[in-house]
Amino acid sequence: MTPVHGFQGQYQVIAPDVILGSDLRLSSFINLYGCTVGDSTTIGAFVEVQRGATIGNACKVSSHTFICEGVTLEDEVFVGHGVMFINDRYPRATTGDGTPQQASDWTVGRTRVMRGATIGSGAVIMGGVTIGSRAMIGAGAVVTKDVPAGSMVVGVPARVVGPAPDVTV
Repeated sequence: MTPVHGFQGQYQVIAPDVILGSDLRLSSFINLYGCTVGDSTTIGAFVEVQRGATIGNACKVSSHTFICEGVTLEDEVFVGHGVMFINDRYPRATTGDGTPQQASDWTVGRTRVMRGATIGSGAVIMGGVTIGSRAMIGAGAVVTKDVPAGSMVVGVPARVVGPAPDVTV
C-alpha cells in the first residue's frame, strides 16, 4: 500500500495522508482522511472514515456508514448500511468549567472487528469493544460489550441469541 497524494474527484475527498490498497471500489461522496484501507475493499457512498481507523483486505463497507478514530476492521468484514461506530462513551462539548473540550480531554475507545465478522444495517458499535471473528451483529443492534467469535447478537443492548449462521455458497 502507498500513500495517496491529495486525490479529490468524483465527489470523493481522500486526504493526502490516506493509505489505499489496490483493486478498490470507492463510491462517490466519500470522505477519507488519515486512515488505511486494504486491498480489494469496497466502500459505499456517503461513508466517512476518520484518522487512525484501519480497514483490512476484502472488506465491504456499505453506504451511510461512519467509521471513527480507533476502529480496526480486520480482513473480510462486512458492514451494513448506516452503521455507526462510537469512540467516546461519555461525550461532552465542554469541560466542567465551560471551556470547549480538546483532544487531550478524552480517551479514544478502541474497537476491533475481527476477521469475517458481519455487522447488520443500522447497528451502533460502542467504543472499546471487540467483535469476534465470524460473529454476526443483527440489524439495529447496539453493541455495548465484547461479542464472542462465531456468535449472533441482536437487540438493544445486543445479547447473544446463538451461533452465527455459517453460510457458504
